[in-house]
Amino acid sequence: MTDAVITEYAGTRRNDTISRFYQYGNGGVRVLDGRKNVKRVYRFDPASDMMTEHDPTRPDRILRRFVFDRMGMLEETFAFGGRPRTFRYEQGCQLITVREGGEYGQVGKTFTFEQNGIAETRWGRNGEIERVFVFESGNDTITERTGGWFGDVERTILFKGINASLFREPEAFLQFLIFTEWSDSDREEVIEEQVAKIRGGSSGGTSRSPYAYTGVRHVSVDAGAAGGRGSAPRPSQRQDVRAASGRMADSGIDFIPEGGSPGEKISRGAVPPSRRSGEISFEERWPPAQAGDRPFSPGRSVEIPLEERFGKARNEREPLSKGRSAEIPVSERFESARGEREPLSMGRSVEIPLEERFGKARNEREPLSKGRSVEIPLEERFGSARGEREKLSKGASADISLDERFESAHSEREKLSKGKSAEIPYSERRAGRDR
Repeated sequence: MTDAVITEYAGTRRNDTISRFYQYGNGGVRVLDGRKNVKRVYRFDPASDMMTEHDPTRPDRILRRFVFDRMGMLEETFAFGGRPRTFRYEQGCQLITVREGGEYGQVGKTFTFEQNGIAETRWGRNGEIERVFVFESGNDTITERTGGWFGDVERTILFKGINASLFREPEAFLQFLIFTEWSDSDREEVIEEQVAKIRGGSSGGTSRSPYAYTGVRHVSVDAGAAGGRGSAPRPSQRQDVRAASGRMADSGIDFIPEGGSPGEKISRGAVPPSRRSGEISFEERWPPAQAGDRPFSPGRSVEIPLEERFGKARNEREPLSKGRSAEIPVSERFESARGEREPLSMGRSVEIPLEERFGKARNEREPLSKGRSVEIPLEERFGSARGEREKLSKGASADISLDERFESAHSEREKLSKGKSAEIPYSERRAGRDR
């Protein structure tokens, strides 16, 4: 069986810009760029309900693993710092929730299966539609639109050798979503490729614009002076400049022949060997005093004793005065609040007697009816169980007499030997206790 080919166009098919190819087969999926270079490889493992992503340069190295079960799919990444994602089916497989960080992570996106296609919602369950996958009529095209069902066409995916309706199933759609996703590195690579095409394939330096004027420019002396460049050089000087520079130079620009040559290398002399800071003495670190150095004089505040500095501040310190509220007695403060406090009034329910409150509920309470099991007599209930109960048989050990069981244990038991303390007479022990 030949592999099906899925072609991805950037935008609509009218642009005729192929961004990717997908070779879809029983063994897995190979992702190729527009020049048919292998970018990613996916392998199917139906025996373990798993799909793995491998490194194209090292096929034995697994980058990511996707484990499928009846509840959804779990994405596991083996890169450092990568967070797992969990895809779970809800509402009878009509909704797929994406949780970041594991089984109980926060819902970041949802995929809703509708009649015309599948809608992706960001910012949780109640977010806005980020993009939709429209299954076009003909069963051979899926159109990705951004912003909604009538948004701009982001990608057009054309199927050959396989029907597009295959990916309307939740499990197949998750596979399609994984191997057709674009990472940040993929987008950066496309941007760098477009920039290289614009620059004409040059890796460094500035290139001449294809719309630049290549003819001879005639600039008058007055125009050059008015522009602030000074007088234009004479034709003979201009030819010398062109000959020295090796390229066309506009008038009014000074040329420095030695500008591109490297400068003179200044010799710094012998570099002293490095030493540890612990081996350098303080006298060697501190520069010696020179004859013309000005010594530092102590400030005038040194001449004032400490008692004179702070004694006045201590003596002139005023004691803190009590506030006016201290003059008001406590009884006067809170007496008005106590006197103006209104007593709490009883609720209206107090006027209703208890008999009137609960009497009606007691009278309307229906008596509980006996269950049907009461009609069955006890003998009929448990008689069959007692009659069918088998008697427990005695074990084989019951045939062995007690003497035969424990006789060997009694005979083989060793007698306990007397300790060393038994050799000490009682009188000697007693005499030591009386001491």
